[in-house]
Amino acid sequence: MPHIPFEEGFPGILGPMRFSPKTAEPMNLLANALMQSDEGLTRGERELIGTYVSSQNDCFFCQTIHGAIASDYLGDEDWSLIKSVKENYTEAELSDKMKALLSIAGSVQRGGKYVTAEQIARAREQGADDRDIHDTVLIAAAFCMFNRYVDGLATTAPTDPDVYRARAKNVIENGYSAVRGYHQ
Repeated sequence: MPHIPFEEGFPGILGPMRFSPKTAEPMNLLANALMQSDEGLTRGERELIGTYVSSQNDCFFCQTIHGAIASDYLGDEDWSLIKSVKENYTEAELSDKMKALLSIAGSVQRGGKYVTAEQIARAREQGADDRDIHDTVLIAAAFCMFNRYVDGLATTAPTDPDVYRARAKNVIENGYSAVRGYHQ
């Protein structure tokens, strides 16, 4: 049960965002700027970073919704890629560049000072540029905040994967917003 009352039918981050539209607006602007960008990393890669960080933070809602979005972008219909990334990204069918970036994201998840010069050098060796590295760090940091927001308020999270698939389609078509609702 959530720690404070939220509008019925708005699980995960949507409940707190509907509760506080004033803070939801800049959070959604940040999410859209980070996740809907076509500069550098693909949208699927961006969502994969958010999914991985959310899984490391054990945030069920965020890892599931962003996993659904990443799966849609990446053509991972059975979510097997997403599952393998969450279990052990080093063994997943990903580019070496993406593995290097997930290593950086994992360090950010533990704390920003855990990112090493060696990780950055490895990412560069695998083809990552300054934008890729910047965006990876910022996505990972933002997801730590989003995950703590969701879990710190003990929000609800559906268990039906189809609910997340439907929401994923909405996010892909319309971007991030708590205003349009969960099932629309």
